[in-house]
Amino acid sequence: MSRLDFNTMTRKFLHNLKEGKSEDIGIREYVQALAETLSSFKPRTLTEQRRLAVAKQQLKEIKRHSKKLQETVTRLEEQISILEENKEG
Repeated sequence: MSRLDFNTMTRKFLHNLKEGKSEDIGIREYVQALAETLSSFKPRTLTEQRRLAVAKQQLKEIKRHSKKLQETVTRLEEQISILEENKEG
């Protein structure tokens, strides 16, 4: 029976997050690192398989929602920029 090596997983996770430097990391990088971590799990039981499948599905939803949020933020920033330009002129 193989054991999960949490130390190795943690090191890989932190490496995927640019060694933990959170100032340069966005939600996409966190989601990508989490997806890679989930992919490394090898479920041994049907229950674990189902839990992993649910976690992967939830991660897809997070990706979808974060993309929508980023689009909204970009649009709002553009609107603010236009309003500031109109205010100055």
